[in-house]
Amino acid sequence: MSAPASLNPAQMKAVHHLSGPCLVLAGAGSGKTRVIVHKIARLLQSGVAPREIAAITFTNKAAAEMRERARDIVGPRAAKDLVICTFHALGVRMLRADGERVGLKPNFSILDSDDVLGVLRDCGGSTDNALARRWQWTISLWKNQGLDAAAAEGVAADDDQKVAARVMHRYQERLAAYQSVDFDDLIGLPLALMQRDAEARAKWQNAFGHVLVDEYQDTNAVQYELLKALVGERARFTAVGDDDQSIYGWRGATIDNLKRLPQEYPQLTVIPLEQNYRSTGHILRAANAVIAKNPKIYEKKLWSDLGDGEPVKVLECDGEEHEAQRAVGRVKALRAAGGTKLSDVAVLYRANHQSKAFEQKLRAAQIPYKVSGGQSFFDRAEIRDLCAWLRLLVNQDDDPAFLRAVTTPKRGIGHQTLATLGEFSGKWKTSLFEALFAPTLPTVMKGKAVEALQEFGREIHAMEEQARHTRGTEDARAMLLAWLKAIGYEQHLHDGEDSEKLAQARWTNVLEFVDWIGKRCGGEPGEEPSSVLDVAQTISVIISLAERNDEQDVVTLSTLHAAKGLEWPHVILAGVNEGLLPFRSGDDDMTAERLEEERRLMYVGITRARRTLVVSTLRRRKRGRETVAGVPSRFIAEMKLDEAVAQEDPRAKLKRLRDEMAARTAAAPGAGPR
Repeated sequence: MSAPASLNPAQMKAVHHLSGPCLVLAGAGSGKTRVIVHKIARLLQSGVAPREIAAITFTNKAAAEMRERARDIVGPRAAKDLVICTFHALGVRMLRADGERVGLKPNFSILDSDDVLGVLRDCGGSTDNALARRWQWTISLWKNQGLDAAAAEGVAADDDQKVAARVMHRYQERLAAYQSVDFDDLIGLPLALMQRDAEARAKWQNAFGHVLVDEYQDTNAVQYELLKALVGERARFTAVGDDDQSIYGWRGATIDNLKRLPQEYPQLTVIPLEQNYRSTGHILRAANAVIAKNPKIYEKKLWSDLGDGEPVKVLECDGEEHEAQRAVGRVKALRAAGGTKLSDVAVLYRANHQSKAFEQKLRAAQIPYKVSGGQSFFDRAEIRDLCAWLRLLVNQDDDPAFLRAVTTPKRGIGHQTLATLGEFSGKWKTSLFEALFAPTLPTVMKGKAVEALQEFGREIHAMEEQARHTRGTEDARAMLLAWLKAIGYEQHLHDGEDSEKLAQARWTNVLEFVDWIGKRCGGEPGEEPSSVLDVAQTISVIISLAERNDEQDVVTLSTLHAAKGLEWPHVILAGVNEGLLPFRSGDDDMTAERLEEERRLMYVGITRARRTLVVSTLRRRKRGRETVAGVPSRFIAEMKLDEAVAQEDPRAKLKRLRDEMAARTAAAPGAGPR
């Protein structure tokens, strides 16, 4: 297969390299997804079967986009058997098939963040949510480093971490008893499977003839080891990433994974993609100048043939409100100039709290907006309620799901009854659900309570049987709606809300969720429909990683971390001040490593812009309850904007100034035909 004409020489080289390990250094906007999907097509033509190609991403949204683009190139039949999924979804696939080898039943449950928090509070004997969150964060970082509870206790740096390590030990015991895993286990347990079981290792290494990993710079230590175990000595893999966009060190990602590749794979071929198809010359020169201050693992410099475009602007603002007002003015000017939708504009910032002033000013100007990183649809209480029931259908040893489902809606089963049930199940080492039908349960609680519990158990058994045999979109919807009516869930929502409007909004969310499950039961075109139970088996991982595609015409407000992988024609990079970007909390030390990651974050922000970039800085800014003098970020000077403006063509500058004047005139109050 000859590479299509749409690929540049570097992309062609990456697509055609099939013989060994390959690192594609994909600069921002350089067409990395195009390379991955065309390489999949090339692998198919070389004789690799579709089911033997695994393309691993970090989000469901990225996986869905990649699957769609692959389908366009290789056709629906071949695309159907490709393994295109997230790291976590691959972990689920491996554990559903071979989890028994590491002590898991095939129908194990996946705990969401709220469930984990509840288990940790119980393990630590605390009702303090903030403390439990700290344990959760610390334990997650340890797991991402490949540490178990015993190893964590050995590296614990202070008394707080030693307590967390002891909690982790009890937490892992509890997960095993519940036949449950958390999200970090979806990577750690498949790695343990590969390392400890030679038969499983051979099976999974033979399953994939080539593995492609997107956003490789975001991998943590355990993901690196899992990839290494999957590819084995043949090392047929393609890692696609960018050391200049490694911005998730705070959650365990390590740029060292890029450094390790050439050391562990001396035959590694490194192919830089430097042509940028997104941004204009002025924007790219600013980005290159900033990132040049960081030490380089591999040399790379972005360039574009899209022309210079408008110079990057720096705005000095009096404070947060003035900054937001100027941003609103910028949006109005772009709209008045014509050809710009609200969805073409994004305001990006370092910390969540910075959105408040922009929200207030946009609302005052009646400009619709969305906040990226706000509460997910799937985080809503009503959706988590229903997920608890669905999880219980799959794994009746899932105690957290049991506790939520049995009390939602209320059915006359009180806390004392559940406490007695918990003591009984603990004594006999059974799950709460299994304890419902123990012959000796009536010896420890009243008959009425036993009957209520067993009635719930019979409902779950009946629903599981129905879910197993209900397939397809319409049948799934009908089954779920009938179930919701039977348990009185709509009435439960109305009883729990003072506002009729709010209760109705929550019920609308439930109906949307039912529709979502129904669509998943329908499957892709040409595929066999799935049962409700099939969908329930993977619902936790699907929901926790899901992103909703919002196509509304609204301005986007987003943190820089949430903006990674996205782009807009017009970007306003806000609050570019010392203490905000680079971020500094109180008087903590700014290590060289942290400064380098903050600089990469600035680079990511700059390269989200396609046509125009405005960088705003504050003369005064709020720090807690105080107002302090604002110091422009060092990154502004590092962009070397004066040099960039000096290179601007005089004719282009004159046209730009005329366009700006016309836009300001059109946006002025009372402007327009008379």
